[in-house]
Amino acid sequence: MLDWKTLHKTIDGVERILLSTHENPDGDGLGSAYSMYHFLKNKGKDCRIIQISQLPYEYEFLNTDQVIETYNPETHDDWISQVDLALIFDVGDYRRMRQIGDELASNKIHVVNIDHHPDLSDGRFAENFINMDAAATGEMVYDFMKAGNISMTKEIAVGIYTGIVTDTGSFSYSNTNQKCHQIAMECIEVGVNTSQIYQSVYENSSKGRVALLGLILNQIEYNDTGELAWFTIDQSMMNKANATQADVDGFTDFVRKIRGVEVAVMIVEKDNNSCRVNFRSKGKYVINGIAKALGGGGHKLAAGAVTQGSLDEVLPKVLASTRASLADQNGELK
Repeated sequence: MLDWKTLHKTIDGVERILLSTHENPDGDGLGSAYSMYHFLKNKGKDCRIIQISQLPYEYEFLNTDQVIETYNPETHDDWISQVDLALIFDVGDYRRMRQIGDELASNKIHVVNIDHHPDLSDGRFAENFINMDAAATGEMVYDFMKAGNISMTKEIAVGIYTGIVTDTGSFSYSNTNQKCHQIAMECIEVGVNTSQIYQSVYENSSKGRVALLGLILNQIEYNDTGELAWFTIDQSMMNKANATQADVDGFTDFVRKIRGVEVAVMIVEKDNNSCRVNFRSKGKYVINGIAKALGGGGHKLAAGAVTQGSLDEVLPKVLASTRASLADQNGELK
């Protein structure tokens, strides 16, 4: 059991608090930060949510009062240098905060990690609150609130529900458990509009995203058994579809849904010397070890990495590692 009362005591003793999550943020990291923001504001704390990446359009419903800011050194560095505490959600690795993490480190800020991923970073977190059995970091924020006897407001519940619904794939992934549904029921009881959140997150594709998906569908490749499927996205495809990096989220899950596919791999060209790699598994194979070997990490069935090299260099390396891992596991979940 995590000692949430210790974190409550730490928060009570400070005034200025930074909230953040990883680059290319998802609903769990953003929702968790959003919930904590409203809890802290209700306590009269000076707190801000500052993100290294632009807020994805599908999560604009969390930003009705413009509480989620995109990092700008001229605007934010002075404020960050004076914070007493930083609470970081769902990050997996300190480095995924990029320049925000560097600012926190250079100013020797007390940084707390709240996550359901293992900490793969280099010891720069002052404290780690990690529960790998939690379906989402949003579930951990719920536990934090309960440990402090905090009443669930609608704003707090919206963030918690967003975290859980996105990290369980709308309660469809294997990490979904009874507690997820119990928390969802409590969120509904305080007024969370679950249909509105679902539509915002899952029925809000840009035209560029749809155009890019069309290009991808024509070039999905499979191994001999059909269990492994992969596809790549280069800059020419992004330009042709008029798509952004945010538009690729969810494509790996889409390909995983193909009958017979057990593992789906997406490789996206970020620039001429780095690629983003995503892995998704239905459950027959564990894939976070592959991501870890590439400098990333994640869950057993959902993981990713950013790796150096051009698309032509990264693709064979990723495929070789994935094929070897699947062969080593021999069809058994380890």
